[in-house]
Amino acid sequence: MSLLMSDSTKLSRPQPVGILPIPAGLLVLPGPIEPELLARCLKGESPVEGLPASWVFYRHASRSEWASALEQLRGLDDPIARYNRFVLNPDVEELRALRASLGVELRSLVEVAAYAFGLADEAPDAGELDGELLALALMAQAAAEIERESLPSAITLLERAIAETRVISPLFAVQLLVQQAGLYRGRAEPGPARALACYRDAITLIGDAPMPELRCDLWMQLGTTCQESAEGRHDRVTEAVGAYQEVLRSGLDEARHRELFALAHNNLGLLYVAMPMSSAGEQLRLGIALQSFREGLRVCDREANPDLYASIQLNLANALQYMPSGHTEENLMQAVELYEELATEGKKAFDPVGYGRLLSNQANALAHLGIFSPALEKLQEARKLFEWHNEPELAASAMELASQIHQRVGFSAGRSANGSA
Repeated sequence: MSLLMSDSTKLSRPQPVGILPIPAGLLVLPGPIEPELLARCLKGESPVEGLPASWVFYRHASRSEWASALEQLRGLDDPIARYNRFVLNPDVEELRALRASLGVELRSLVEVAAYAFGLADEAPDAGELDGELLALALMAQAAAEIERESLPSAITLLERAIAETRVISPLFAVQLLVQQAGLYRGRAEPGPARALACYRDAITLIGDAPMPELRCDLWMQLGTTCQESAEGRHDRVTEAVGAYQEVLRSGLDEARHRELFALAHNNLGLLYVAMPMSSAGEQLRLGIALQSFREGLRVCDREANPDLYASIQLNLANALQYMPSGHTEENLMQAVELYEELATEGKKAFDPVGYGRLLSNQANALAHLGIFSPALEKLQEARKLFEWHNEPELAASAMELASQIHQRVGFSAGRSANGSA
């Protein structure tokens, strides 16, 4: 492929398409192209110094400054400028005009853009495209296959697109790998294993590209996929821990990415809690888990992410109950207070079973503190919620705990079984 081509109807290659989100990811650069500037664009940079005037629109678009980008293209009548204007301002009439006037290469890209913007019903034909431009068309075709729920076909198309871009545009390949991983996730094995392979491949391909948010997201997706599919597999648990640690030391501004950091801390805590506790040394992991949950609460924006905040708070309360410590009573009291706050703020009507679980956990903590009467009251309400919402096993568990409490305070187990819980 030539890097220096001046024909205004022919694209210089390669192009930094597919790297940025649409619509910017569909824009093309007019030639001639300076190899050094192109290399920076292919790494996801938005060069400021040394840009030719004909590229200024791209800098604006990469920053989502759409009006400024369009202004830079105003009055230009060459085919590439007309195509880029259409990408930034899709219009049915202009689509018809471009279909009738553009050459094969740009016309194929117009069809890709038209499908992406919902102006065309059929997925674009690849035509005579190759490389990263062919990958754009294949990506659109994969989207069409997904709509038809033909996931194997979509995966095959994405595989072809990745092969076209892996060498010439690694960051585009990264985006395609993320899409492919999403199709594998949630499926039975080997789906998760293949999704993990996609994320690992993407992390390798991104290299030293100045895209910390994308790199951080890849580590996060790798971690969550490992965690979701671990099912007792120590290797995946270990990989998930390492992935979340990469997120936390990514260098991203914690204040600007509160949800990401809070979620990483929370997931780390859950992993540590779930690890086997067969020795005193391993029990120290619970201390690390508590610290992770506390860090998650510190970072999380309670008003912006109330559900995440409540989830971390609940995980902290649960972990406090089982923390081996010389301050057991203090930990239990803190757990009770956290449960009380959650019960006050909780939406009982929207998640009655979850609310019942919370009451059961709080009752357990109260019982360990010897505060039996409130514990029994909460178990009674929890049992009713479980029975009303067809959760017999949870209801039985609540009754069993109530029976144990009755035995401790001198009541008979039979009275508990008759419904006094």
